[in-house]
Amino acid sequence: MAYKISDECISCGACAAECPVGAISEGDGKYEINADVCVDCGSCADTCPVGAPAAE
Repeated sequence: MAYKISDECISCGACAAECPVGAISEGDGKYEINADVCVDCGSCADTCPVGAPAAE
């Protein structure tokens, strides 16, 4: 299952910098995860200061 970023996202970019497959990009008002690319590693969730990324 891919991760998804909630509305708690503060658009700091920490998750995108840690994603090993480049599945995270800046979206409209928050970062977004491309579910087709996400490998469910959890690096984004471990890095996020507000806990916005979570497994779907």
